[in-house]
Amino acid sequence: MAVLLHRWGVFAVRRYRTVLATWLLVVTVTAGAGIAFAGSFDAKSDIPGSAAQSALEKMDRHFGASDRKSAQIIFEAPEGTTFKDPANAAALTRTLTAAATVPGVLSVSDPIRGRTVTPDARTALARIEFSVAQDQDVSGSDLAALKDTAAGSRAAGIDVLFGGDAYKESRALVGPMEVAGVLVALAVLAITFGSLLAAGMPLVTALLAVVASMAGLMGLSSVVGISDNAPTLAIMLGLAVGIDYALFIVSRHRTELAQGRGVTEAAARATATAGSAVAFAGLTVIIALVGLTVAGVPVLTSMGLSAAAAVAVAVAMSLGLLPALLALAGERLRPRPGSRTVRRMRDAANPRRRPSMGARWVSRVVRHPWRALITVTLGLAVLAIPALQLRLALSDDGSGPQGTAVRQTYDRIADTFGPGANGPLVILVTDAPAKTLTTTSEEVARELTGVKGIARVSPVDYADDAAAARVQVIPKTGPRDPATSELVAELQDRVAPLADRTGSAIAVTGRTAVSIEVSDKLSGALLPFACVVVGLSLLLLMAAFRSVAIPVKATLGFLLSVGASFGAIVAVFQWGWLADALNVPSTGPIASFVPIIVMAVLFGLAMDYEVFLVSAMREEYVKNGRSRAAIVDGARHSSRVVTAAALIMVAVFASFLFTHDPAIMPIALALAVGVLVDAFAVRMTLVPAVLSLLGDRAWWLPHLLDKWLPNLDVEGAHLNDPNPDPEPDPVPLTYQYGSQQDVSS
Repeated sequence: MAVLLHRWGVFAVRRYRTVLATWLLVVTVTAGAGIAFAGSFDAKSDIPGSAAQSALEKMDRHFGASDRKSAQIIFEAPEGTTFKDPANAAALTRTLTAAATVPGVLSVSDPIRGRTVTPDARTALARIEFSVAQDQDVSGSDLAALKDTAAGSRAAGIDVLFGGDAYKESRALVGPMEVAGVLVALAVLAITFGSLLAAGMPLVTALLAVVASMAGLMGLSSVVGISDNAPTLAIMLGLAVGIDYALFIVSRHRTELAQGRGVTEAAARATATAGSAVAFAGLTVIIALVGLTVAGVPVLTSMGLSAAAAVAVAVAMSLGLLPALLALAGERLRPRPGSRTVRRMRDAANPRRRPSMGARWVSRVVRHPWRALITVTLGLAVLAIPALQLRLALSDDGSGPQGTAVRQTYDRIADTFGPGANGPLVILVTDAPAKTLTTTSEEVARELTGVKGIARVSPVDYADDAAAARVQVIPKTGPRDPATSELVAELQDRVAPLADRTGSAIAVTGRTAVSIEVSDKLSGALLPFACVVVGLSLLLLMAAFRSVAIPVKATLGFLLSVGASFGAIVAVFQWGWLADALNVPSTGPIASFVPIIVMAVLFGLAMDYEVFLVSAMREEYVKNGRSRAAIVDGARHSSRVVTAAALIMVAVFASFLFTHDPAIMPIALALAVGVLVDAFAVRMTLVPAVLSLLGDRAWWLPHLLDKWLPNLDVEGAHLNDPNPDPEPDPVPLTYQYGSQQDVSS
């Protein structure tokens, strides 16, 4: 791999105008096509073919489609009056009649007929169905017109509240806090490089990668279903890894320049060495994200593939475009003689000089490996304790920010009609033998009487085609409450014998039942996903480092990191620690797809730091064969860049905490905590400690595996380069800060 990337680096530098023009054309065409053919992202989270989803689709065929945008109107009569009073009833009727004439409204429910009036007759709930599909937005003028219909009711003293998914506010994919995260990344890059030009290059490639990947997603959304959470995840990952990957290559390029190499060979060697590590690390992240498809949940598949595509584009930009940008910058990236950057490089290259803070830390760890190993392991185990109480459920309107119309309506319904009114269940009866539909449906209704956990059961509702019937069940608990999941399981057990005895198809369905089904599917997919991804990545790490111990150690370290990140989201989003400081919209169960996504992303990123740090250590080990010295020397060369990369990722992920999106916030916190823990506690502490204890055994690989596994040459050891600089002009010796034996090649 290193040899091929070296050849590409030479070509990209010598033909940098052609390469830059080609990439600019590709990005421009992709962006234009994405905007021209842009579709809409999908808000559904179901599993086609599952029991509850199949029953829901069957119910739609008999009773009419339910996958349309809807609104809810809550009417509350003045204190001391009810809707039994003629004046209040007349005002309510006038509002609902006017609502039916609003453009785009298909139907308006009658609270009296639908029995959506509280027992004290003070509060009534009406449901408005629009002609707009779930993946589209109702026009602002139609929503405003609907609100205007309440003028008469309000004049009569009735409190009217509008909500429902039609009033959900769409959020921009990138906001001020995400921009602030990028600015923090720029500051870290500027401090790391001591040059604004060098600091800007990783940002340029990362931003272009995000633009290209997002344009591609927009265009593909018109052809295939893509979850509405996928773009945010893709931006978050594409930006973070795009900056980090380019950071490693630019850092290596400047090191090569400081050693006295010309621009062409410096860029080529940076592409070959750091670029090999970038390619390998990116492949590991992509494998982890593509592995999300094993869950068999479309929303998770689209999020995983979208994020994997964003990472792939970021890798392509770092390897394909960046060498040409390095050529364009030319000698301006060469550190000036006597500058702080050169002094740092000189110190890193010469063991006799004062090492960096990271190198000093690793040296201390190597001197006391058992102390470091035990202390960090116990500390991370304590941080993971809250994860034992992790509860999962799909997010709903009750997870949204307080103060929004959707959340206010949700809370008011829960307060007045009971929490289960926000997540009704439906028992659907179809395929009944001739003339038995009525008796079977009535028997179902009787079977539900007295079931623990049911607040009320509606009368049987028959379809116009007389081929189906349904019974609505209002649980005593909310949609995300574990008791509601238990109720669904109990109802399924109760109706199954009745279906067998009558020969009918009887199913528990409704949006809440579908969500519970998806949540259970996601929870059950964690173990097989972990096995598939960890297995493949173990093989990749074995091939990269020619070692058995390194992959095993890397995986165990990852488990500690993911445990700490899960503990953090439980403490904040379930227990409410720091919830006010972080402006968390609501506390309760974590969104079901969060753990598996965090596990996939964090595994890939953990392997990134493993590759970048351990490849530097292995490079030293290959050169001198001394295991303990290789650990310290490798850290001397890589710790500063790894630290900067980790801080950049933490800044980017943390910025997404302020989106106030209940689906994204836990992912952002888990990744920020996970990267922080993994980079500093695991890779910078546990890794040196374990390698020190293993000694030469850390690099042992059975002979059979050594023959069978391909050699990926992440360190660029196969570069045969007796005269590395193809440029004729020599570099002044004042740029060479150390003798050749003191310099990392």
